[in-house]
Amino acid sequence: MNRAKVAVLISGSGTNMAALLYASRAKDCPYEIVLVAANDPAAKGLQLAEAEGVATFALSHKGMARAEHDAAMDAAIRGSGAQWVALAGYMRILTSGFVAEWEGRMVNIHPSLLPKYTGLHTHQRAIEAGDSHGGVTVHLVTAALDDGPILGQTPVAILPGDTPETLAARVLIAEHQLYSRCLAELVTRESRPEWLLGQVRIRALALPEADEILSHGMPCFGIVKGKKFAYFSADHHGDGRVALLVKISGADEQVMLIEQDEERHFRPAYFGDGWIGIRLDLGDNDWESIGDRLARSWRAVAPKKLTALMNAADEF
Repeated sequence: MNRAKVAVLISGSGTNMAALLYASRAKDCPYEIVLVAANDPAAKGLQLAEAEGVATFALSHKGMARAEHDAAMDAAIRGSGAQWVALAGYMRILTSGFVAEWEGRMVNIHPSLLPKYTGLHTHQRAIEAGDSHGGVTVHLVTAALDDGPILGQTPVAILPGDTPETLAARVLIAEHQLYSRCLAELVTRESRPEWLLGQVRIRALALPEADEILSHGMPCFGIVKGKKFAYFSADHHGDGRVALLVKISGADEQVMLIEQDEERHFRPAYFGDGWIGIRLDLGDNDWESIGDRLARSWRAVAPKKLTALMNAADEF
């Protein structure tokens, strides 16, 4: 199994980093920790990572511009070969440029049930508000603080007489359980048919008058009461592929695409020369390009009244 390579950023003891690391030692874990990096060379988690044979990098942020420090961290992450970044008690607000570079591939764990209580002192705020539960959230990182799509949450009951410290101790147990599960699901989602279909569906149904039906055992996208422009194939006829099938200009384009990338492109059985198969289960999909392919395929079957509207919109 090719395991996803993850860099973990810490600022202190690194207990969540340790939870991710020890979870990665299971034979069926889909990720491995290839780097632990910190903005404090004295962070205790670095010592643990070194003892466990994980590469480390430390650079104090003191006296450095935020963008300069982020650039150095980014260089270390990329040098490690990491494909994903997990923040585990990393107490630095990241620049928008750094976040943009790792969009969709950087996760954070936060000790509250977001969107409640972003920032600090989350347990005290939950207790003072009279909440029945505190908890923990794992989410994708965006430029906004403690924002981004939520990947998982675990509520933790607030008991009579709880202090921020006693609540935090129980929430920490939940953090250690939740983070590794969410990270494992995240790094494998690009090979899961249901997630890949969701990405295709978003782009296909955004096209004018597009709808989805089931045809020949496959999800199929077409113009309402009209022709079909895309099919989603998941091990159809036992071919072992997860793929998008779209219309193209003909045999010449089909041959050209296959020659350019024969691993990703193929001639779909039973569809003829006017279609191309694009494998989605190889990872590293260019979703902008796939969206363009869907739009071109849609244009090939859409009536003129719809393409005229699309052409007019493209001019603005």
